[in-house]
Amino acid sequence: MPSFKKGGMFILSSPSGAGKTTLVKKISRNRNFSVSISHTTRPPRPNEKNGKDYYFVSKNNFKKLIKNGEFLEHARVFNNYYGSSKNLVTKKLQEGKNIVFDIDWQGTRQIKNKKLKYRLMSVYILPPSKDELLKRLIKREKKNMNTVKKRMKEFKKDLSRWREYDYVVINDNLNICYKNIMDKIKKQSKIHFDRKFISNHVKKLLV
Repeated sequence: MPSFKKGGMFILSSPSGAGKTTLVKKISRNRNFSVSISHTTRPPRPNEKNGKDYYFVSKNNFKKLIKNGEFLEHARVFNNYYGSSKNLVTKKLQEGKNIVFDIDWQGTRQIKNKKLKYRLMSVYILPPSKDELLKRLIKREKKNMNTVKKRMKEFKKDLSRWREYDYVVINDNLNICYKNIMDKIKKQSKIHFDRKFISNHVKKLLV
């Protein structure tokens, strides 16, 4: 068994609109859990606040942070950049906080490759159906169909990454999905799930 330092890292990823951000916020309300607030170059959505939802920065500033090695991970998604601050995350981990990440497969891969001595668990969230995902995106994007089409275009590519994760769950019911994830987070042993069932579900989503 590896010798872990304080705190743990819990990554949630999903195709856009599957519910990971809502689940990350819900998990972070638990005692001793904290969200890793990412830097991003995308503009804020309605009701999003700087320093609470994201740190909103210009592309030039973001590139300077990359050059200075400020990020634990970073990625370009839908022509915008996202990154997790190395200093902010490390400080919380050393304090014994459990950090929840809302990042995509690119960032997940970078963190895994660093092999940090903190407990690390990655979770991939799937929608119950393509129709339901489309409904959620239309609602979230305020019927901005150009943005919705871009998200759906990336859907198949995002789905192909599920095998890289420790645990995969279908977000058909938010509370049940949340409970399933928390049950797995609390387990220290190897995590199991029905890979054949998930593989069949993914095939249905691709139709």
